[in-house]
Amino acid sequence: MSKQLLLGDEAIAQAAIDAGLSGVYAYPGTPSTEITEYIQQSPLAKERNIHSRWSTNEKTAMETALGMSFSGKRALVCMKHVGMNVAADCFINSAMTGVNGGLLVVAADDPSMHSSQNEQDSRFYGDFSLIPMLEPSNQQETYDMVYSGFEFSEQIGEPILLRMVTRLAHSRSGVETKALKQQNEMSFSDDPKQFILLPGNARRRYKGLIAKQEDFVKASEESPYNKYIDGPNKKLGIVACGIGFNYLMENYPDGCEYPVLKIGQYPLPKKQLTQLISECDEILVLEDGQPFVERLIGGYLGNAVKVKGRLDGTLSRDGELNPDSVAKAVGKENKSTFVTPNVVEMRPPALCEGCGHRDMYTILTAVLKADYPAHKVFSDIGCYTLGAGAPFNAIHSCVDMGASITMAKGAADAGLFPSVAVIGDSTFTHSGMTGLLDCINENASVTIIISDNETTAMTGGQDSAGTGKIEAICLGLGVDPAHLRVVVPLKKNYEEMEQIIREEIEYRGVSVIIPRRECVQTLARKKRSSKK
Repeated sequence: MSKQLLLGDEAIAQAAIDAGLSGVYAYPGTPSTEITEYIQQSPLAKERNIHSRWSTNEKTAMETALGMSFSGKRALVCMKHVGMNVAADCFINSAMTGVNGGLLVVAADDPSMHSSQNEQDSRFYGDFSLIPMLEPSNQQETYDMVYSGFEFSEQIGEPILLRMVTRLAHSRSGVETKALKQQNEMSFSDDPKQFILLPGNARRRYKGLIAKQEDFVKASEESPYNKYIDGPNKKLGIVACGIGFNYLMENYPDGCEYPVLKIGQYPLPKKQLTQLISECDEILVLEDGQPFVERLIGGYLGNAVKVKGRLDGTLSRDGELNPDSVAKAVGKENKSTFVTPNVVEMRPPALCEGCGHRDMYTILTAVLKADYPAHKVFSDIGCYTLGAGAPFNAIHSCVDMGASITMAKGAADAGLFPSVAVIGDSTFTHSGMTGLLDCINENASVTIIISDNETTAMTGGQDSAGTGKIEAICLGLGVDPAHLRVVVPLKKNYEEMEQIIREEIEYRGVSVIIPRRECVQTLARKKRSSKK
């Protein structure tokens, strides 16, 4: 055993290694990226031959991890909250198949949308799938949950969802590690049909999953992560979930005056919850994210006891919890000493100086504004999304991974001309290839720009699955070679870029333009490494 100063994400990674992990599968996405990066950089993980290469998207990550579990070994899947939408097909069905080797799925939620399109709450996925969930309140608990979570998964025969939030993922604390476990030997299920979800077998598996629900509740009631902490003032009972418990304790360093039910494992522990409700006049729910527990308790109680939280305005319906908002909710004086001066302005992120996306947008915008006033540009999720801001003001949509191509096709189907899509190389291989195939199958009148910086730049420069393969993928899908154009986005090539963009917009079919230049940040890191 040793004590280390770890991010919440790093605590997950170290615990998984120590627990006998055989493989981590993930697509980079803030705030989950550092989990896989830590394992990739770990000498112990290399020594133990733990698989740690990035997956093409979250769906492939979830499916591959389930395959490792099928083979009896312990697997970890990591993604940000919107990645759960991509992985959902396999994730929800994995509750029906169950697992063989332990399987932990980490969903890192982003309340306040620091780097995301929404602030959805992944606990709904766990509840929807009818599997247990874990939600840590601090880094040590994060480590402990993961370390014991693989064994718990194997005991109950189900995947476990671990829900993180940004503040916990990206803050550090001392963590005591535990003894290193051996990896599982390869083994297979005694039931040869366990993973075959044909209707007859799926119905049987589903009945089995339903039959486990009371056992899951009992496990929550006996869990060390769910604690009933009594208090003398029964006017209020507090349900504090995950990091919400941490914020509550910051306001009560000597102990809370109200009874507190700390929640770190789901489904909700009925026995402790019933005790809290029976003893207190009102219930306050502290949870980071959406009113998941507040709704569950409200439905359970009806109008018997007043339940306060995000739904009734005691806490803001959106954004993160923090010690100050919790203080206000429990009626304590807000003692915040950090007030933002009026002179401080928000500074939105911008494309790096020297970025190839800048040159691409400069010429694309010039051509479209000059000759095509009715144009619309559909974009996607990546660094190039910053083309929405000044000085480019170049894009008109950013919805989800891959939506640039399909939205451009839909707009073209509606009669829009020109309809332009801008997507990055990593996003293209994540979710854009199928949209391109739709365009090709109907010869849609769209111009698709795959702005290739040869990395997954937005999340820190991880490997991109499509590096060196983009042209081959496009040709394999059926793009006309005459309308697959590659350019180097530099000022000296502006005239060539302008001509190519005009030609491909005028072509009334599917055209693909690939402006390719390595990310300046990745290039700088390579140069620094070569000097060491």
